[in-house]
Amino acid sequence: MGFFRKSEEKEHFEDLELLRQEILKAKMPPAAEGYAIKELDKLGKTPVEAAEYAIGINHLEYLASLPWNVYTEDNLDLQHVENVLNREHAGLSLVKERILEYLAVRTLEIQRGFRILVVDDEEITRANLKHILEKEGYQVADAANGAEAMAEMEKGSFDLVLSDLLMLKVGGMELLQKVKDRYPQTDVVIITGYATVPSAVEALQKGAYHYLAKPLKIDEVRSTVSQALAKKQKAHRPKGPVLCFVGPPGTGKTSLGKSIASAMGRKFVRLALGGMKDEAEIRGHRRSYAGAMPGRIIDAVRRVDSRNPVFMLDEIDKVGQDFRGDPASALLEVLDPEQNEHFLDYYLDVPFDLSGVMFIATANLVDPIPRPLLDRMELLALSGYTDEEKKRIALEFLVPRQIQTSGLSGSPPEFTPEALLKIIREHTREAGLRNLEREIGSICRKIARKVLQQGRKEKSLLVTPELVEDYLGPRKFHYEVAEAKDRIGVTTGLVWTETGGDIVFVEATKMKGNNKLILTGSLGEVMQESAQAALSYIRSNAERFKIDQDFFSEHDIHIHVPAGAITKDGPSAGLTLAMALISLLTGRPAKREVAMTGELTLTGRILPVAGIREKLLAARRAGVKAVVFPEKNRVDLDDLGPEIRTDIEVVLTSSVEEVVDLVLR
Repeated sequence: MGFFRKSEEKEHFEDLELLRQEILKAKMPPAAEGYAIKELDKLGKTPVEAAEYAIGINHLEYLASLPWNVYTEDNLDLQHVENVLNREHAGLSLVKERILEYLAVRTLEIQRGFRILVVDDEEITRANLKHILEKEGYQVADAANGAEAMAEMEKGSFDLVLSDLLMLKVGGMELLQKVKDRYPQTDVVIITGYATVPSAVEALQKGAYHYLAKPLKIDEVRSTVSQALAKKQKAHRPKGPVLCFVGPPGTGKTSLGKSIASAMGRKFVRLALGGMKDEAEIRGHRRSYAGAMPGRIIDAVRRVDSRNPVFMLDEIDKVGQDFRGDPASALLEVLDPEQNEHFLDYYLDVPFDLSGVMFIATANLVDPIPRPLLDRMELLALSGYTDEEKKRIALEFLVPRQIQTSGLSGSPPEFTPEALLKIIREHTREAGLRNLEREIGSICRKIARKVLQQGRKEKSLLVTPELVEDYLGPRKFHYEVAEAKDRIGVTTGLVWTETGGDIVFVEATKMKGNNKLILTGSLGEVMQESAQAALSYIRSNAERFKIDQDFFSEHDIHIHVPAGAITKDGPSAGLTLAMALISLLTGRPAKREVAMTGELTLTGRILPVAGIREKLLAARRAGVKAVVFPEKNRVDLDDLGPEIRTDIEVVLTSSVEEVVDLVLR
């Protein structure tokens, strides 16, 4: 029995020693390494049979497996990155510009190099030190005394100061005190030919990094400077940006994140946040019980084995909340560049630096994202695509991909631009591209079946609009505005939803009654208040619109927005509601081909709204001829390309009266 016990003890000791080597090999920060060694020493005194032993071993093995000091080098060739992004994604110029700006800043930071100031009243010493340090690749300036040194530091920052101790005017000790008071991030190395223990102690107590005695040794100078600047190397790594891509489904948010990682040469990791309700999914569990796990942020970084991946947080607007905590609040630390340098996962018990990670969140809507979390991210909008953009993307990306997926690479069918436009306009209605790709895939599968049945003898097929109708059937969508009749009390509005822009019809009718306002169509509180404000505005200005002022005492008014199963809300329907009421009460039909958006005040002013690009695209899809936008949205319209405003008249207004004759017959 004694033999087996000694053998087990030896094996136990060897296992702990191997784990110690793994911890040292991981190159953790000093604080984390000290914690891990301390925990390992505790395990050496813990019985192997104890539950704490297995928990401790798993914990330390996990710590040692993290990429504490593993980076992938960024591809800093801006032209290469731009070419990759353009090759894989059409449009999206704003997002591409932001990525190229980040890489430009990173390149300049890396190329900047360290700046060193040599201060000595002996010209030969200054020249020798300057020569040695410049050969090492540092940018070096010099000064003859402390007064000149402070003047140099006011002109520009320095990473390190090498200063003689005894100088005229301002000496080395006084210079040290001033540098530490004004520039605490700058290290100072004191150099003297009269080295004494008291002066060395005084210099170190005042904050000097090191104390060197003359005559100087070249290797000692190089080593001291290298060690002093080693800790500043981390500051030369720019913190990863925290971006949030906001746009309708199918606009390429996730695939753009992959392209960014590919272009920069970084690893890519994705975490789906939709429906996440447990805060421990982000922060991890305390390791005090069996089955404890780290959070998914740290675990993903460990799996890709890199401290600076492109990390995509998908569907951040769909994070949930219940009795298990609030994951969105836990993300505040992850996505704050000032805090994530010391991100604490409960399972690790030591901070892990996430500042090098490029976080990219995606969302369909901004409103559901908590304000504090939204404040930590830079919003980049990915709007819907025009028909022309969809056609180009289909020809360059979607069709080739579906041809390969369907096994038609040997005899690929050729889609004509007219056929693609027919699919876009008559068989899909979306801001993104998902349904378009599905319909193209459906045609390719039908062609694949036909080719197989004919023994692969048929040559490449030309897909025309007629063939599209044969394969996909009759059109599924119509231009409901262009094909509809003008009616009294029915106006066309523009709305912005999580699936992009869309049009709605507001219907108003009157009946005998006693001044009641009836609202139906699943209208939210904001839209109900807009309807009440519109009615109050018209009642207070009845004479201006030539409406009988006694009308309201004898009638009820019913406002309805069709598609009652869909909840509708938002501050942009006031103008549309007011025009429906004016049309109803004046008996003038509203032009169905004129769509409008804007919030209305009680004084008749039109307030600006969001989603201008998406609403314009929706108007074009529906066959609208003219759109009415608030005057204060002029700046949003100026940012849009001319291709979006083609074939559609844009009218800007600041009050209701200005557009009554435009909207009503």
